[in-house]
Amino acid sequence: MGGILVTSLERTVYDMIRTASRETAVACIDAAIRSIASDRSGREYDEDAADAWAARLHDRIRRHPGARGIRQARWVADFADGKAQLPGESISRLYLTDLGFRRPRLQVPFGGPNGVTYRIDFGLDDVRAWGEFDGTGKYFDPVMLRSGSSREALLAEKEREDWIRGRSQWRFARWGSPHISSAAALGTRLRSFGITPPR
Repeated sequence: MGGILVTSLERTVYDMIRTASRETAVACIDAAIRSIASDRSGREYDEDAADAWAARLHDRIRRHPGARGIRQARWVADFADGKAQLPGESISRLYLTDLGFRRPRLQVPFGGPNGVTYRIDFGLDDVRAWGEFDGTGKYFDPVMLRSGSSREALLAEKEREDWIRGRSQWRFARWGSPHISSAAALGTRLRSFGITPPR
């Protein structure tokens, strides 16, 4: 690329998920699968493409049973989900599992008013709760705001959350980067919304 020799995406991910921290490894593989399976809008996700790429990675892992970090690589490859849209969502998913929640559904479609479909970052079905990882970009980044204002974005998000809460009767929690410094930090944040792992 640009005259520089590089490894393939599959090889790069294979090396990363063996040697990086669990957080980095999960964020890396989720992003790789997303780059393969999602369209540019982020609304369409090709499960077959994701599965085919993941199968090739699993095959590479099987061919190197004694490689350094291979046990972590197996676990991370099994845990991967390209529906995570941001590294913070990947890390949140990892910590939710560490805390004892069942593996959450990602980008859950939810029917909104007038035929609109909302997408919710996390569906915690085992405790009847929704979760959203919020970066500040969607409220302040001019590119993400398009032609709207921060005020309009906040009001739209409030209306969306009110609709989801009211229609589902599930708890709803939001968190950001400061709340995923550790699994314990995320657990503390969720408890403040009355959301705890099932016993």
